[in-house]
This record gives sequence, structure tokens and C-alpha cells, in this order.
Amino acid sequence: MKLITFRHNGDVRGGVLEDATVKPLAATGGDDALALIASGNAEPRFDGTAIPLSDVTLLAPLLHPPRIFGIGLNYREHAAESKMAVQAVPTVFLKLTSSLCGPDADVLLPANATQTDYEAELAVVIGKPGFRIKPEDWEQHVFGYTIVNDVSARDVQLATSQWTLGKSFPTFTPMGPVIVTREEIADPHALGIRLTLSGEVMQNANTRDLIFRIPELIAYISSIAPLEAGDLISTGTPPGVGLGRTPQRWLRDGEEMIIEIDGIGSLRNRTKQETAQA
Repeated sequence: MKLITFRHNGDVRGGVLEDATVKPLAATGGDDALALIASGNAEPRFDGTAIPLSDVTLLAPLLHPPRIFGIGLNYREHAAESKMAVQAVPTVFLKLTSSLCGPDADVLLPANATQTDYEAELAVVIGKPGFRIKPEDWEQHVFGYTIVNDVSARDVQLATSQWTLGKSFPTFTPMGPVIVTREEIADPHALGIRLTLSGEVMQNANTRDLIFRIPELIAYISSIAPLEAGDLISTGTPPGVGLGRTPQRWLRDGEEMIIEIDGIGSLRNRTKQETAQA
């Protein structure tokens, strides 16, 4: 199943994408996709007639996830290019949910940041809540997988040891286009992951290279903070980010970022320079 959130005729709804057709979920008056995840129901309830995909605007698949957990330095080569040591435990930070945007949305380059960077990432969507989850039980707590671009203002991020604000400007968490349910991904640790910037390949790796894999991430985070339905865990980015290049390569106005992950699809966004406020 491919779960989406979309806008159609002014209404925002959750739905299931089947080929080029959208089947609207039963309306909840809120985040329909999150309500389905939280319900624990394997079979969604639908309401209304199917809509051609071409008639809708896709939004972030989850509008209001409880939390977005980011994982830093989770590919060894990325840690090396960032000139940072791999830790004995996962490096976990938060991204504010106000930073979410959907596919084809503009990513705003802040007027008060000068080193904005891209990061292609596989994200895990939690289904069944849990506290102190055992690594061997990880799959029963996963609803599915999506794509996240962990956009980062490096000058803000690295000004202190706390990364959250540098990764939480508005539009700094593009997500989507769909959440693919767990059973459709045979092995999340064997997925090609690529990012192109205006047609140039910048990142090209495979999730088999993750240092801390999904069972370890779920076990570690839930040993401290109980996981909730709809929580996102963005598993980290492979090498090739602008920070690690010589010369360093920051995002510019009017560039197209495309992230592709096998089995999920493509997340496309363009950059737009924010106008300085008087």
C-alpha cells in the first residue's frame, strides 16, 4: 500500500495511491493518514470516488507526525567527510514538525543562513507504539518507509553542539511522495539511494552501508523515549553532501533536488531564495 496526503478542490485528505488513481480515506477531520496509522487497522476504510492522480496535489504524506527523529553520521564515509567521529551509540537529534513540506514544494533558502545543504535519507514510519523495544521485535513496530531530505543550514547547525534549529527552518524537511507499507519492502537495508542536484549526481549509495541499522535505531530511541504511532526516524545520509566537498557546495536559488530510493519512488523539490526581511 502507498499512503499519501493530497489536496483536491481545496480539501486536504488522506488516500491510497493505486497506479495513477487516488482512493480517498474516510475523512477524520484531521490528519487522515496519521489516523489510519494510529488505528492499527491493516485494511483502510475509503470514502468517496477515486480521483485521477493528475487532479490532485501531493503533500507530505504525514501532516502532523508526533516527532521527527534525525540520525546523524550513520554512514561511515559521511562521518569522514564531515570530519566527525562515529559515536558508540546513534547520534540522535530532532527536526521540528513545522519544517515539513511535500513533493514539488519549494525549499526556501533562508536569508539568515549562507550554507544550506541537502541530505538524501530513508525514513522509517512507526506504526505500533512501544517503549524499550527489543531489536528482534523491530518489524512489528514499523508501518512503512518514505523519503526525507534532511535539509541543513550548516552555518547554523555547526555554530553550537545542538543541531535542531539548523535543521528546522520552514521547508527544511521535504517528505514523500508516499509512505510504502512495510510488507512492500523486502529488505530496507538493501535499497539504492541517490540524489541529483540540477541533473548532477551528488549522492549514490545503498542502505546496506548504514552503521546503525533500523532494529538498533528503534531499540536505542525507544529505550529512552517511548515511540508513538506516526513518529519518523530519518536514518541518516550517505556521503556526497555539500559540506564534505572541495570546494564546499551549498544550495543555490532555482536548483532542482531529486532523491530516489528503490521501492519508494522519487522526491522532487526546487530551491527558492528567501528575500531578506527589512
